[in-house]
Amino acid sequence: MLAGLPQDPVTPPTAVASLAGDEPLHVVWRNTRGGLTWQMGAGDGRRFVKWAPAGSGLPIAGEAERLGWAARLISVPRPLARGEDVEGEWLVTAGLPGRSAVDPRWLADPGTAIAAVGAGLRALHDALPAADCPFDWSASARVADAHRRADSLHPQRWWPEHRGPTVPEVLARLDDAPDPDRLVVCHGDACAPNTLLTDDGRWSGHVDLGSLGVADRWADLAVATWSTVWNYGPGWERPLLDAYGIEPDEERTAYYRLLWDAGP
Repeated sequence: MLAGLPQDPVTPPTAVASLAGDEPLHVVWRNTRGGLTWQMGAGDGRRFVKWAPAGSGLPIAGEAERLGWAARLISVPRPLARGEDVEGEWLVTAGLPGRSAVDPRWLADPGTAIAAVGAGLRALHDALPAADCPFDWSASARVADAHRRADSLHPQRWWPEHRGPTVPEVLARLDDAPDPDRLVVCHGDACAPNTLLTDDGRWSGHVDLGSLGVADRWADLAVATWSTVWNYGPGWERPLLDAYGIEPDEERTAYYRLLWDAGP
């Protein structure tokens, strides 16, 4: 299941409805693990609630910590409140200007959207200091996690290019990570929907940073380019790399896409 705007009616969890009170409330996103994002209010004062069902393992607390760290240096949602109950966990953040790069406005103008995604990702990588970042998203940490979850890996459910090898073969491939090109503070989920654009077509912020941490920049670039195929169709991978300012790297791209599929 791809993440996206729910097409069926969604009843807000009790906590989300309570947080909204009398403000307008509507769901804007559902991720692949059942997490929902809701918009409360409208205009410049709007806020967002990211809600994760109990037992989903979604990193709500970790995202709040990461946003608090990154918001000093780059345009990301400012955390306002966090809580949990028997239904799940939630994080309330201030709104940012702009709309997702997969808003219908930008799906109709993919060239502008792709350029903004690439430029925004480069700005994030350049702005956040890897040497000072307390969060780790390295290949070694993620591969160690994949080994711990070996019994839950099912390559036959992954993207077509990764189907066929056995779990031991996948893990052996992941153990042989390419040397880092450049260590940066990675977004951790650099798919196109997580970049926001203002109406003039410029990137205005990044959302969904629950995995933000230090890693090779290709950990982000491999997924960002991959997501252009999912969201806009073929032919947009190279324009994103051009906007970022880098030449393609087939080896690192292939490795980090496999590692992405092996993730939780």
